[in-house]
Amino acid sequence: MDFTYDDEQDALREAVRGMVGKVYSDYENRRRTVAADPGFSEELWKQLGEMGILGLPFAESDGGSGAGPIEVGIVAQELGRVLAPEPFLASIVLAGGLVAAVGTPEQRAEVLGPLSAGETVLALAHYEPGPGRAAQACEVTASQAGEEWTLSGTKEPVLHGARADHLVVSALLPDGGTGLFLVAGDASGLTRTGYATPDGGRAARVDLAQTPAVPLGTPGQDVASSIATVLDLARIIAGNEALGALETAVRTTTGYLTSRKQFGVTLNTFQALTFRAADMYVSLELTASLVHWATMVLAEGDAADTAVAASRVGLQLSRAGRHIGKEAIQLHGGIGMTAEYSIGAYTAHLQALEQLLGDATQHLAVLGAGVGSYGAVEPV
Repeated sequence: MDFTYDDEQDALREAVRGMVGKVYSDYENRRRTVAADPGFSEELWKQLGEMGILGLPFAESDGGSGAGPIEVGIVAQELGRVLAPEPFLASIVLAGGLVAAVGTPEQRAEVLGPLSAGETVLALAHYEPGPGRAAQACEVTASQAGEEWTLSGTKEPVLHGARADHLVVSALLPDGGTGLFLVAGDASGLTRTGYATPDGGRAARVDLAQTPAVPLGTPGQDVASSIATVLDLARIIAGNEALGALETAVRTTTGYLTSRKQFGVTLNTFQALTFRAADMYVSLELTASLVHWATMVLAEGDAADTAVAASRVGLQLSRAGRHIGKEAIQLHGGIGMTAEYSIGAYTAHLQALEQLLGDATQHLAVLGAGVGSYGAVEPV
């Protein structure tokens, strides 16, 4: 299977790498940025929009450029490589992806145009307090009075929910099923409590009390299947982001081993440490192959195949993220535990992605449930 990029895709990679690298290649710049609200660079967000990066997944008629998952994955890899805190996954892939999948033409043009230009931030309010990452809403309810809709309940965590100009909120419909709604950031009855996440990102608790909302797409329609598909898409794109972070973690660690001296020689002189670094590289290559394959499956557009690929990626990332993160910190010694050094932040971000999109236990359960549907393979 050919995982090489064409010339246009390579050019996209270099353009994004140059832009985000200029801001975050110095880890201290990233630390300063995430230390203050909103936790990312508004200027860089605008520049990404002007460059056309934010509009890649969306149709030209909606204000985007109509690119595919391969190109979106390339952007995610470059953002992950420098731990860029901009809400690309939360705002473009998750929230924007649902607007593109469910919204009416008018809603798509109204919401996705400014989002693609970097003029607004969108957030998905779907997860609710408690375990599980299902595609259905559980506690937040939607009520209808004539043509007016209101929402009540709590959503948490909502990535970049405190900064978002609009929220895409899932809720239980009066007649059953899960609907999606657009809620303005200044709507009445809306309370947003923002906080920093362990990896330096931002999330919020969103409380809705008879908050006015506009149905996304057809009013009263159950869109749980669309939510499930976009969550699977986000898992694969998050896999690309994690891949970029893993590559940097491995490169940083091997660079440290070849430069740091102990007993008058560099650390890579010690065979045991070299073996551990080699194991990290094996985990990285396994992850890279699986992420690239899953992104190609996503590009084919089959929802069932995408769901399986997303769980396979999620399982591998859970294992590789913990393995590489742990080894990277330990091979750096005491400095790996400090906030002033980057390697701990990479490990924290990998764990945050895992918790958001499903851990190994969840994905093993999904894959295990489907074992009986696979055809028998003749022994060689």
